[in-house]
Amino acid sequence: MKLIESTQPWQPTPDAADRASLPPEPVWIKFEPAWDESPLATPVEVAPAAAPSATEVPIIIAEDDPVSRELISTVVKKWGFHTIVTRDGHEALAAIRAQQGAAIATLDWMMPGMDGLQVCQRARASEKMIYIILLSARGGTENLVEGLECGADDYLVKPFDKNELLARLKVGVRVLDLQTSLANRVRELELASSEIRELKLHMPL
Repeated sequence: MKLIESTQPWQPTPDAADRASLPPEPVWIKFEPAWDESPLATPVEVAPAAAPSATEVPIIIAEDDPVSRELISTVVKKWGFHTIVTRDGHEALAAIRAQQGAAIATLDWMMPGMDGLQVCQRARASEKMIYIILLSARGGTENLVEGLECGADDYLVKPFDKNELLARLKVGVRVLDLQTSLANRVRELELASSEIRELKLHMPL
């Protein structure tokens, strides 16, 4: 960047004699090449996703046994959650893939067609923001490890107390809240980085 400075000393004119004590008019700096005053390109802002609340997070219930399915869905509805009830693994996976935001899924391990472990694996491959609680009568350590390694976030052994299920759902809401906040923060940083790159492109060298 080349600066052109004025070499003419300031002299008061007759009209400005009575203002001789005032500082001279500023000498404006000229840039070569001329400064581009066109507005900077404005990056497209992505509205941050709202953090989920306990009553807004849908609960996908996958259970092939009609009695267990009805009991779980009834008690979850009483707690104020919106429920999506499915009868097997295929319906559960379709419900997970259809979600546009965060969701919680309670998956029975043993289901016809596609079991809970397969649903876990395919749900993780879809990269949906989903918190998965695997329900099973298998209480062995090796079963718990297998379920978690297949993509489940939590594991609940049948039969279980309803208050324990509620506590696990609340944990899921907190985790999804943190994930949503983190995703919003990442978008904000990406937007700020884009704005900095635009500024650098318009800065004269």
